[in-house]
Amino acid sequence: MTAAPPKRRRVVAGLLLLLIAAGVGGGWWLTPGAKKVQIEVPAGATAAETAKILEEEGVIRSAFLFRVFAKISGLDRSLKPGLYVLRKPIASPQAVKILSEGRIVPTKVVIPEGFMAKQIADRLEASGAVADAGEFMKYVRANDLEGFLFPTTYHFAQGLPAEAVAEHMLAEFQRRIVPMYDAVRQNRFTLRQVVTLASIVQREARVEEEMPEIASVYSNRLRKRMRLEADPTVQYAMGMDTGEWFKGLRFKHLDIRSPYNTYLFFGLPKGPICSPGEKAVSASIAPQATDKVYFVADVDGRHIFSETFAEHQKAIERVKLKQRRLKYFPPGKK
Repeated sequence: MTAAPPKRRRVVAGLLLLLIAAGVGGGWWLTPGAKKVQIEVPAGATAAETAKILEEEGVIRSAFLFRVFAKISGLDRSLKPGLYVLRKPIASPQAVKILSEGRIVPTKVVIPEGFMAKQIADRLEASGAVADAGEFMKYVRANDLEGFLFPTTYHFAQGLPAEAVAEHMLAEFQRRIVPMYDAVRQNRFTLRQVVTLASIVQREARVEEEMPEIASVYSNRLRKRMRLEADPTVQYAMGMDTGEWFKGLRFKHLDIRSPYNTYLFFGLPKGPICSPGEKAVSASIAPQATDKVYFVADVDGRHIFSETFAEHQKAIERVKLKQRRLKYFPPGKK
């Protein structure tokens, strides 16, 4: 190994002596204080900007010492953004170590079952997990990840790259959902088709125990070559870019030209319309064995299922009668 040139060795030695001298007054040998403070290091902050934040908050005594140590240790470009809880004051080398290791306070982000990708993107941006929902959506659309961002509770750092967050959620999907699909031997649906069906079931069901029966209805309609005629697919087609599930569907909305509109086109839509949970996926992999091909939402959020169109029409009339009664005689009204 070639020894460092004499001049370079003198520079390094000089810097070390400077650090030792400055450390006495700058907090090099400082015992961490008892008081804790919450500090946020913004994404893209330089070592100098980070040092200034820490000094102003009283975490370190010398921004200069922090910068020099970060530089000579080669960690000046490895400081991680995010939310930290630090003791004040602490020694500059310790502060550099903590920030370079990214010992952040993770942000809790809850992604509910049935959220579409745009809703997920907006929630991630609001929590600070990603800086730009638009960038997240670009990655999702480019990689066709709608439906594959597993809905659960996550703990993310602040300001993460959109790609990293999306891939983490995809990995969770692969860990939780793929084994479920592989465990059931069936040749009818591909994984993508199962997730697409499950996404519709997820949006239709208000009561989880009805999911297998709802899945049965759609599975039967597919087998009989009937249009699915699922309202959530139209709602998604109208709100996929805004993150809003369109409410108040009317007959005029059912003609929207979209590959997701199951009133217009036969078969499953182009792809998933939301991120389904495990129960919706399980129900779609193995639907309940029934001959039902219709259902209508009842006033309590459950559904009335029917085998024939005549039965379905009668069910609709019963629901309408209940709705009229509730309109004129709401619960609690005397």
